Amino acid sequence: MKSTVVGNPASESAGRQTQLSQTPAPPSSGAEHSVVKPPSHRKRNIIIVVAVLAVGGFLALRSRNGGDQSASLAQQTTIVKRTDFLRRVRIQGTVEAVSFHAIAAPRLSGPGSGSLILTKLAASGKNVKKGELLVEFDRQTQIKNALDRQADYVDFVQQIEKKKADQAAAQAVDQTALKQAENLMQSAALELKRNEIVSRIDVEKNQQNFEEAKATFEQLRSTFDLKRRAALAEIRSLEIQRDRAKSSMDYAQKNTERLAIISPIDGIVVLNTIWKGGQMGEVQEGDEVRPGVPFMQVVNAGAMQVRARVNQADISILSAGQNVRVGLDAYPDLSFGGKIERIAAIGVTSGLSQKVRTFQVLFTIDGTDPKLMPDLSASVDVELAKKPSVLMVPRDAVVTNGKEAYVLTGSVGSFEKKQVKLGEMSDTQVVIESGLEEGAQVLRNASQYEKTI
Repeated sequence: MKSTVVGNPASESAGRQTQLSQTPAPPSSGAEHSVVKPPSHRKRNIIIVVAVLAVGGFLALRSRNGGDQSASLAQQTTIVKRTDFLRRVRIQGTVEAVSFHAIAAPRLSGPGSGSLILTKLAASGKNVKKGELLVEFDRQTQIKNALDRQADYVDFVQQIEKKKADQAAAQAVDQTALKQAENLMQSAALELKRNEIVSRIDVEKNQQNFEEAKATFEQLRSTFDLKRRAALAEIRSLEIQRDRAKSSMDYAQKNTERLAIISPIDGIVVLNTIWKGGQMGEVQEGDEVRPGVPFMQVVNAGAMQVRARVNQADISILSAGQNVRVGLDAYPDLSFGGKIERIAAIGVTSGLSQKVRTFQVLFTIDGTDPKLMPDLSASVDVELAKKPSVLMVPRDAVVTNGKEAYVLTGSVGSFEKKQVKLGEMSDTQVVIESGLEEGAQVLRNASQYEKTI
């Protein structure tokens, strides 16, 4: 007889699950793969780590941005100081001499006056005295021409002397012949008085002799006058040739003197830039210069000025007598005082636009310096307004809102807006009349940071 054991179904099911879990999995083949999913608690851990890293990065970035902004604000701050306010306008011009003498190549007269070659030349920038040699041209041609004309002059003088001597001798001979003819005529006249006591034939002979002697005398006297006038004409012709030779000789001598030029005043030698050899440049010894070309100046270094062209937009703020500060572009450490000397009344039309005009303005320069030379470019700062010992801040530290103006004052991290009253201002600085105290710290470029503070 078989016995049957009936068990608890729940316990049986649990036993089967235990048996299945203990049963090893069959080996996997190349064609079949089993996917094992991670438990749910590992997923939660990964999410938590990523969130922590994101929050840490955000906080670090915010901290760094805040530090960079604080450092930038610290660099943009400035201290309010009390100093002299000066408003200026800058004008560009060129230095020139008030008193100078232009030296040009001489214009020669007479023959042989076309070539002018420099043989001696004073160096540019040299200090010269009145009467000192500046330049000398080749004088050989003019010296030879002067000697030739002098020889011609002497020759004509000698010809005139010889001609006068010959004419004096001829005149003496003519006067002797004329005197003899006069004596013969008078003798024939005396014979006529004997006609009453001589024969008729002798009367006719006496009459004929008298008439012949008289005709001879009249002819000699007329010829004598013609010879004297001819002699004077010959002398005059030689004298004209002599005077012409003397004029040529004088021209050549004067040309020789003109080829050596001396300084008319005490000053400094300045060589002009001229066109030579197909390009612009200063003359040198051995160069050929055309007559009449100004190639040098002797300037009075004690009186210099600046000539500038001022735009019509700035001319209204300038007036004669305003103080200026003149600086040389070539020598930044050198500056001079001065004033506005003269302002042109009529403007010159610009070459770029018919609506834009410029005005010539002259500025005087106080003081002298060896480096102060003509043709140097200069910058002139014209003093428009000046206030001593006032509070000033940079213009970019002021923010304007309609009729109100304010600054950002305080320290890094605690800037606040403070309303101020503005006074005179220049291109870079502005005077604070009220609202700030000396030593206060203000933020520059305030318009960029006012929304972030």
